[in-house]
Amino acid sequence: MGRGEYGGGNGVAAEAGAAATAAAAAMPGWLGGLVEESFFVGCGAHESRKKNEKNIFCLDCCTSICPHCAPAHSSHPLLQVRRYVYNDVVRLDDLEKLIDCSYVQPYTINSAKVVFLKPRPQSRPFKGSGNICLTCDRILQEPFHFCSLSCKVDHVLLQGADLSSILFRFNDSDLAFSHFENLRVDSSDLLIEDDGQVTPSSTLEERHGCSASANGGRGSLGKKKKTGGFFPQIVLSLSNRRKGAPHRSPLS
Repeated sequence: MGRGEYGGGNGVAAEAGAAATAAAAAMPGWLGGLVEESFFVGCGAHESRKKNEKNIFCLDCCTSICPHCAPAHSSHPLLQVRRYVYNDVVRLDDLEKLIDCSYVQPYTINSAKVVFLKPRPQSRPFKGSGNICLTCDRILQEPFHFCSLSCKVDHVLLQGADLSSILFRFNDSDLAFSHFENLRVDSSDLLIEDDGQVTPSSTLEERHGCSASANGGRGSLGKKKKTGGFFPQIVLSLSNRRKGAPHRSPLS
């Protein structure tokens, strides 16, 4: 009897594993590529070009590309990936066109909500009571259950559920190249390089590190125009200090 019950338990586990494997096999290629691909690395096809970081994901080709590659994929649905605290994020508005992001904790960066693609590294596992990610045990705010898109996908697979229940049918026009921020031809963020090619400015968005890159470098230029440089300030302060200074009467 005991052996039969034990064997039955193995059978249930095997069935659950088979269901998870079947669900993983049904995962669309773009979803597996999005959560596994490496972003913000140099593009091998454009090593000699400036701003050649791979910060775009092509849903047709299931691969990451750089802005110089984008014109060759202009007819494909594209997703822009951003960087926050050295981790890959995607705007929630863009991601919700593809997949149900409910219960995935979003973060607000530059007035836009974003979602992490992968779980962030943790120095130590959480021990105690509280609301945590169902996949990686990261502390979360209520009422969220997942810290990243990958954690939600993994949880659905482990439950043996069908991924089609959280996937949406999307129109290629909703993710067209022309809709990209910082990649429009008429955008003021486009920079002209020495070779005359037009390329988008950096899309790096972080609260830590170089804040000027989050604004395409415009923040630092604005500060320079406002302050007028270091030496003029010294001259101005000295002139203000001398103004109104008492004059000694000439000696008789």
